[in-house]
Amino acid sequence: MKKIALIIIAAAIAAVTATGKVARRALSIFQPNVPETETIAPETMEFVYDYSWCNDTTGMLEDNFTSDRMLLQIGPKGLSKFSSYKNLTVDSLLMNLSKEQLTEALMDNKLSNGEFMTIFKNYPAGRITHTEKICLDWFRYEEDMPMLEWELTDSTGTVLGYECHQAKCSFRGREWTAYYTEEIPIMDGPWKLQGLPGLIMKASDKDGHYRFECIGIKSNASRPITMYKVPYISTSRQKYYDTKNRYDINPYAYFEAGGHGHITVSDEAGNPVLDAYDPIELAFDYIERDWRK
Repeated sequence: MKKIALIIIAAAIAAVTATGKVARRALSIFQPNVPETETIAPETMEFVYDYSWCNDTTGMLEDNFTSDRMLLQIGPKGLSKFSSYKNLTVDSLLMNLSKEQLTEALMDNKLSNGEFMTIFKNYPAGRITHTEKICLDWFRYEEDMPMLEWELTDSTGTVLGYECHQAKCSFRGREWTAYYTEEIPIMDGPWKLQGLPGLIMKASDKDGHYRFECIGIKSNASRPITMYKVPYISTSRQKYYDTKNRYDINPYAYFEAGGHGHITVSDEAGNPVLDAYDPIELAFDYIERDWRK
């Protein structure tokens, strides 16, 4: 694997509402070194989904949705992986760029990352493994495969030309509506959604804050299903959300507490932002609302 010296570019990004309230802070951290991977299974099919979620449910921000292209890889014995297609593309680019090409790609904004959330179903058997990078830390937790109690309805729809049937369920604080097709007899779907008599092609929660829609299918796929070989911090679902929330409400303080250095935040005039390290109140909730219990 091609090795590139570690470079971190940390840029403070803040989203401010018309009233002057800070609704979102984030860190843009770029690392050109691609972690090594291990192959855990071959794939037989893959599906590309549009994934979008509302990062400001108050409607105060003009750009209040985040989106990414996600890849669902289907493997043997019910194993699957749901991860960012953008990150897969960026990893491939980084492994083949010279230093000059790397600089040019950065200037053209071609190396921005997607979601680091990765969901492995039936890995290990009967379990879900969730891995994710928060700031510079990699986390991993396992849980039993959830039993979703779907209610099948008479409603139908069409996604990518496939006839789909509607189903609804309540899962971890959200009411989900899904459309699945029996023409693809795979009891899987985006994120942790699964358990219907066909592939889930489209799903959204009742408020429309989280949405998934299949936009591409490759029926004879041969891309291996892999996992990053990184020093994961083993955790639980509850502790993962606690950590994610601690980062989201105060990312600069999280970065500093991890021993990575201090970030000086300035306004457009170059004056230091004195409240940059103050926690903010998030204008959204996570996809699983039961994490506060």
